[in-house]
Amino acid sequence: MKFSRIYLNRLQGNPPPHDTVVVIDVLRSFTSAAIALSRGASAIYPVESIAEAATLANRLDNTVSVGAIGGGDPVPGFDFGNSPSYLERAQLAGKTVVMSTAAGVRGLQRYHHQARHVFATSLVCARATAAAIRAAKAREITFIITGEWVDRDGDEDIACADYLEALLLGETPDPAAFMQRVRDSDFGRRFTSGDWPNLPPADLDIAAQADRFNFAMPVHSEGEHLVIRSRPVTTL
Repeated sequence: MKFSRIYLNRLQGNPPPHDTVVVIDVLRSFTSAAIALSRGASAIYPVESIAEAATLANRLDNTVSVGAIGGGDPVPGFDFGNSPSYLERAQLAGKTVVMSTAAGVRGLQRYHHQARHVFATSLVCARATAAAIRAAKAREITFIITGEWVDRDGDEDIACADYLEALLLGETPDPAAFMQRVRDSDFGRRFTSGDWPNLPPADLDIAAQADRFNFAMPVHSEGEHLVIRSRPVTTL
C-alpha cells in the first residue's frame, strides 16, 4: 500500500487521488455521523451548503438536519448541532440525516469524484475503516485531513490518520496514545476550556474513544447526492 495526505485547508499541489480516499473529521462531523448511524439512522446525506441542506431536508421523508458553522455553533433552524453527545440521546431509528459542516462534509464534496473508494471516518470507527480498506484491496490511500485551520493544529485528525496507517501496515499500535492526541489537540482543548458553550466536554469524551464501533462509513453517489451508510466489518 502507498499512503499520502492532503490537508483540506492548505494551498497545495498534490496530484488528485484516484484509488481510495479517507476523509477524516474527528471533531466532530464523522464522530457525529457514526453516533447517528449507531442510533439507527438509515443514511446520512452530507451537503456542503446550508441552504441546500435545508432544502434537501424538507424534500426527503423522515429526515432530521444536523449542522454547525464557525467554531461549532449549531446552524439556526436545524434540528441538531454537530454534537455527538446530543445525537447519542436522540431518537434516530429509521431517520435520514442531512448533515452540513464546514470541514468533513466539505472534504467529501471536494474529493469524492476522484476516487474508486471513499470513506468518512473518525477515531470511533478507525479500526473498522482499516478493515474495510483492506477488504476493498486498496492500493493507494489518501487521507484528507480536515481539522487543520489557521488557529488549529488539526492533530486530532492527523492522529487518526497515523493510527489508520499503522493498522494498515499490520502494526499493533496502542490506541491510547492516539486518543490522548485528540484530547491534546488545539481543538480538543477547546472542549474542556469552558469558553465554548457549544463545544461540550462530553463530545470530546466520545470523539476520543478509539474503535467504539465495528462499522465503516463508505460514501457513495446516489443520484445527485452523496450518501454515507454503515457497513459492518470484521475488524483487524
